Amino acid sequence: KQWYQRKYGEFQTFQHYFKQINLRSSNTMADAEKGGIRASGQQKFEEKSPGVCGSILIFLSILVCVIFFPLAPFFIIKVVQQYEKAVIFRLGCITKGGAAGPGLFTYLPCTDEIHVVDMRTISFDVPPQEILTKDSVTITVDAVVYFRIQDAVSSVCNVDNVKLATKLLAQTTLRNMLGTKSLAEILADREEISMAMQKILDEATDPWGVLVERVEVKDVRLPQNLQRAMAAEAEAHRDAKAKVIAAEGELNASKALKEAADVINDSPAALQLRYLQTLGTIAAERNSTILFPMPIDMMKAFADR
Repeated sequence: KQWYQRKYGEFQTFQHYFKQINLRSSNTMADAEKGGIRASGQQKFEEKSPGVCGSILIFLSILVCVIFFPLAPFFIIKVVQQYEKAVIFRLGCITKGGAAGPGLFTYLPCTDEIHVVDMRTISFDVPPQEILTKDSVTITVDAVVYFRIQDAVSSVCNVDNVKLATKLLAQTTLRNMLGTKSLAEILADREEISMAMQKILDEATDPWGVLVERVEVKDVRLPQNLQRAMAAEAEAHRDAKAKVIAAEGELNASKALKEAADVINDSPAALQLRYLQTLGTIAAERNSTILFPMPIDMMKAFADR
């Protein structure tokens, strides 16, 4: 009896030592995540009393660990990485203190069940969704979502598969969001759509202990016939704009020519100067043939004779 008491005391001391290590590791992790976790996303689970049968099973489990103490540390000690947390269920109930880790912690192999949760940011592609827009245009849209688990206990207790649930919710949210937008709004307001979708997903996944960090609409694919129609419309718009610009140029040129003709009509010598300027331009190009324009006034003089 004294030997059992001594072994049990050694085991209690050993377990207390590792609990202190686990507590310091949890405090360090909490300080690192301070400010990035919303209090509303964390749900507290109260530890329930195991009852008489549960207490007996826990005592027997501790007794087995004490009896096989030289080998017990290999079975009651577990290590989780810096980016992980372990949710421990003792006889089906959450243990006191919530998730354990990162670092070393102890557990009872006969009565405890461990679920290791990855706390790193996870990304996934939303499969292409065929969506009917507000103006009755069928388009195919895909997106990418970045999220991370901020409360390990809620992600295990409140949802069966947190990654799959978040992915399916993102698909539904994308379809519902873009179904209320026209094609022009989808093409022009991608950033606003991404921010609104992120807010909706973040609020919906908050009870699951999930924090949606970013949502991006990757690509909007249009049907081939719609692409051809839009290309034809854009080409027709460009042609119409080019014709308007050409017509405005012709109008401005005609006004300038009319003003030049009025100036030359008022001063006949200006026409001769224009002839000489034209000859100088032709001579500068080193042409072999030069056409000399005959003034109309000289022709009138010969006609009078």
